[in-house]
Amino acid sequence: MNVLRSLLFYVGYFLAMLVCGVLFLPVAPLLPLRHRYRLLNLYNHFIIAWFRWTCGVRYEMRGLERLPPGPCVILANHQCEWETVYLQLLHPPVCTVLKQELLRIPLFGWGLRLLHPIALDRSRPARAMKQVLTQGKSRLEEGLSVLIFPEGTRVAPGHRRRYNKSGAVIACRAGVPVLPVAHNAGERWPGRHWVKNPGRLSLVVGEPIQTEGRSPEEVLVDVEAWIEARLAEISEVPRPATAAPPATEKPLA
Repeated sequence: MNVLRSLLFYVGYFLAMLVCGVLFLPVAPLLPLRHRYRLLNLYNHFIIAWFRWTCGVRYEMRGLERLPPGPCVILANHQCEWETVYLQLLHPPVCTVLKQELLRIPLFGWGLRLLHPIALDRSRPARAMKQVLTQGKSRLEEGLSVLIFPEGTRVAPGHRRRYNKSGAVIACRAGVPVLPVAHNAGERWPGRHWVKNPGRLSLVVGEPIQTEGRSPEEVLVDVEAWIEARLAEISEVPRPATAAPPATEKPLA
């Protein structure tokens, strides 16, 4: 049954990408950035709903009332594709830090490019770090929130990876709050397998963490502690006590 549900999901997934690409991409460049987000994020709304309907997923969203009124840096754990789709809808407009290879995907990547992401070259980590710090602050000043996955890559449920501090640095330099987000989406949408799993998908939004007068290291400690505590509550897979060190410091989606 899970295989059949997953096949149905992907039929709708790729059909929606084709339809939205043909209908929206010619129009989107003509629109102001905020209206462009609203148009292109119709695809995201469909995918989130279609995943629930076809794969038997129950959403449990908590803390949405805690969203700050202005731009912020969103720091979330990264398990699969689901959160990259949903978090675009959480506090729009959102600029995502991602790997530049995603921009080369036909239709999907072309749409991403129109949303002014921060696209990084993973083969040049020093340059990528400088780029995300410079462009991240610029995007915040333009009124966009910035989404960063501090683990730097997808991490399967039941595993931990040390957080990097680029998101906290951006927030401290710009004087905006950090919004921590925790979820167990990888248990429903496995990051390295196409078959989806029915069940409860929980996402929790924390209180904005203020950054003024604080160091990025202090902010990051609070963010990691909060996310890991929430993951211990909502995850069906036990959390490890310690994090594995990253191979390199890559602030990438």
